[in-house]
Amino acid sequence: MDQSVAIQETLAEGEYCIIISFLAVQGVLCEGDSRQSRLLGLVRYRLEHGGQEHALFLYTHRRMAITGDDVSLDQIVPVSRDFTLEEVSPDGELYILGSDVTVQLDTAELSLLFRLPFGSHTRMFLQEVTKACVGLDPATRDPEFQWLSRYRCAPPQEAGSPALRDWNSAPGTWPAWWRGALPGHRVERCCGLAGGRGSNFNNSRLNEKGLLVDQSSRGQDKPESLLPRQNKSKSEITDMVRSSTITVSNKAHMLSMQKFGLRDTIVKSHLIQKEEDYTYVQNFRFFVGTYNVNGQSPKECLRPWLSHGIQAPDVYCVGFQELDLSKEAFFFHDTPKEEEWFKAVSEGLHPDAKYAKVKLIRLVGIMLLLYVKQEHAAHISEVEAETVGTGIMGRMGNKGGVAIRFQLHNTSICVVNSHLAAHTEEYERRNQDYKDICSRMQFCQVDPSLPPLTINKHDVILWLGDLNYRIEELDVEKVKKLIEEKAFQTLYAYDQLKIQVAAKTVFEGFTEGELTFQPTYKYDTGSDDWDTSEKCRAPAWCDRVLWKGKNIIQLSYQSHMALKTSDHKPVSSVFDIGVKVINEELYRKTLEEIVRSLDKMENANIPSVSLSKREFCFQNVKYMQLQVESFTIHNGQVPCQFEFINKPGEYSFCKQWLNANPNKGFLLPDSDIEIELELFVNKTTATKLNSGEDKIEDILVLHLKGGKDYFLSVSGNYLPSCFGSPIHTLCYMREPILDLPLETISELTLMPVQTEDDGSRIEKPMEIPKELWMMVDYLYRNAIQQEDLFQQPGLRSEFEHIRDCLDTGMIDNLSASNHSVAEALLLFLESLPEPVICYSAYHNCLECSGNYTASKQVISTLPTFHKNVFNYLMAFLQELLKNSAKNHLDENILASIFGSLLLRNPAQHQKPEITEKKKAQEFIHQFLCHPL
Repeated sequence: MDQSVAIQETLAEGEYCIIISFLAVQGVLCEGDSRQSRLLGLVRYRLEHGGQEHALFLYTHRRMAITGDDVSLDQIVPVSRDFTLEEVSPDGELYILGSDVTVQLDTAELSLLFRLPFGSHTRMFLQEVTKACVGLDPATRDPEFQWLSRYRCAPPQEAGSPALRDWNSAPGTWPAWWRGALPGHRVERCCGLAGGRGSNFNNSRLNEKGLLVDQSSRGQDKPESLLPRQNKSKSEITDMVRSSTITVSNKAHMLSMQKFGLRDTIVKSHLIQKEEDYTYVQNFRFFVGTYNVNGQSPKECLRPWLSHGIQAPDVYCVGFQELDLSKEAFFFHDTPKEEEWFKAVSEGLHPDAKYAKVKLIRLVGIMLLLYVKQEHAAHISEVEAETVGTGIMGRMGNKGGVAIRFQLHNTSICVVNSHLAAHTEEYERRNQDYKDICSRMQFCQVDPSLPPLTINKHDVILWLGDLNYRIEELDVEKVKKLIEEKAFQTLYAYDQLKIQVAAKTVFEGFTEGELTFQPTYKYDTGSDDWDTSEKCRAPAWCDRVLWKGKNIIQLSYQSHMALKTSDHKPVSSVFDIGVKVINEELYRKTLEEIVRSLDKMENANIPSVSLSKREFCFQNVKYMQLQVESFTIHNGQVPCQFEFINKPGEYSFCKQWLNANPNKGFLLPDSDIEIELELFVNKTTATKLNSGEDKIEDILVLHLKGGKDYFLSVSGNYLPSCFGSPIHTLCYMREPILDLPLETISELTLMPVQTEDDGSRIEKPMEIPKELWMMVDYLYRNAIQQEDLFQQPGLRSEFEHIRDCLDTGMIDNLSASNHSVAEALLLFLESLPEPVICYSAYHNCLECSGNYTASKQVISTLPTFHKNVFNYLMAFLQELLKNSAKNHLDENILASIFGSLLLRNPAQHQKPEITEKKKAQEFIHQFLCHPL
């Protein structure tokens, strides 16, 4: 996932302040035994005289850093003359291709150690940091970094202390207080870091292309977490996994690799077409396991699940769900459970082999681990990991999926671990979660000029997890009776996943082995007894393993009743998977033939393509409803590289509501590619479309490298919506928004927020928007006791129905689940261009948090319509809390959910840090605990 968008939103607006595309990478800050997640962004500032300066921005963040609201600025490290960033190998750790990258950041005043994920994001990030360092020409004056003053907070000065250094301080004397951009940050961070070293570029060299190549030695040791299990000596550990000479010597170069040339891309494509000429199939044994641990810590050895009764696998793919059920893990990222379960798995791997961890990826409680045998480490490449959250508002990571893709020899493999929506009746929501994961999970390729890979673009797909599909149409006792009789095939006929796969709504093309074991959910924790709680859940095969691809043979598929830590039982499946292995001699011959044929091509030819369509009209575009138009590019007789390019004076090749997929690529002679133009209006773009300040109109420029440009026309019409409309605008709309003339909608939308009813209008405004009343009234009548309200997502199709009912005023036709209406209410509040508590009152509210009297005074100063909405929502939330015994809501949950929606940081200011978010929650919490 590209998280640079979240960082871009935190930067001050200015003509010369930009963030480089794709240059945000998520890593782990290592301080002694502490591990803290950080988002790193390289920010480039263009000076008015034509030069440029760089700084590294470090952020704390929510796991799903989608917008600026999800990140908080923690430190700024200017790229000054004394700045160095070097790849290192921590003592006691082994290196394999695909493992995380450890880098040391040093300046005169601080030393930081980071672990960054292996992959193209990190490779491009390190390349650009290297360029920023190399760009400091000794002949030029020292960087002054005056543009960073907007992030400065004045430090407290003691009496008699010297004045702060001015901007022309000598290099290497950057003020220590700069490392915290907001009050309350630690300013002595990482001085004397354990294991830190005075790294510089003395062990590196610039290659002929000006790229930094590290020539320092790299340790080959085993991770400490694996030492207790095998009790190995230092020499044994060193010999345990050694990558090939090519892998080791080229790693730094790979991390700073420039874009492939067009010729290289053509060669690669021909090699793929001729793959059968130089490869043979070899079987590798894969262990695939899934375990929903219900928020528990490991309490028993995992070997009965991971290694008993099987040969040592070549590859381990181990997934967990509900790793941590705490609210801290839900709203933030860090959890001690990750390290606990990682250690438990490492100690439970097969004792007859030596393994190395290739990758760990986690989204809240969904974690996936990938291990390989030592002898295969040199043949693992192109490792990428991504996450997709499908929880409430499509962002929260309590539900969703994580995935690791990699290349084993010449076969591409994607492993997906997912936790889909719960409850028997929510099978449609589970179907939607699956489709969202498939469509949103994208992996960057080694060649950055190529479009991202989706899950289905792999030779082998292994999908595991708590898919949550249940047994339907049978009562609990009937299910238990069939289980007792071991009539699993009879019971399987009522399995929701089987039914949905047969209907081709999910997992099309996937295969699942025969279920010969009893359902894995739900048990009383610590026993093999079925659920005896008040809810008495019916048993179900929630935990599953499916696969897709050729040359795959399933050897076993079973549950493991011996483990009793959770209310689920773990499941495992062992496969023999045929992997394409390269015959080096045949590969060389094939490559030589391809190169000879390319040499014969006429280089003087100009590339030319034909387009199946150049004009695109999107009719009746609606809020948050995707529309797609496609066209085909047919190439002529010359290989060509294409890309949509920016028009002069613009920072993107298209408007925010439009996207082209793929937006760049290459074509072999006489080949085709389909391009999809995706139009999607969200909270960022809706208001200007409502007001008429923007229209569904754009021109795209398709550029051929070495050829001409093609122009594509995009037009259409947008149907105004209450979503994205200001509160006061909606209060003046007594009629449904779609029944009003566009001129009236534009006039009311552009009305200043402070406008009150001055009596000049014929119709008196409503006290609150009717659309808000419709949703709240529906929830008050139908969902006051609904469990997990505002925490479980609704269905997208139902949201579209709710939106249409609100925009047309056909409230009597509203028919949707309580969760869908609740999510629509949250999306409505999020879409308001001016939040319920106006931006101008934001800082006053934070200052008053903890003082209820002062807080009420701030609310009393809000514009009338905003004040009415706030009081109305607080009254509704208090009614929900009166039913907490049924709906399981409490003040903390509601304050966390509504705090960031009602009280948002001003758009033009620095985004809030964690302490500010907690103050916002505390402010809302006061009104939930006191009568209005």
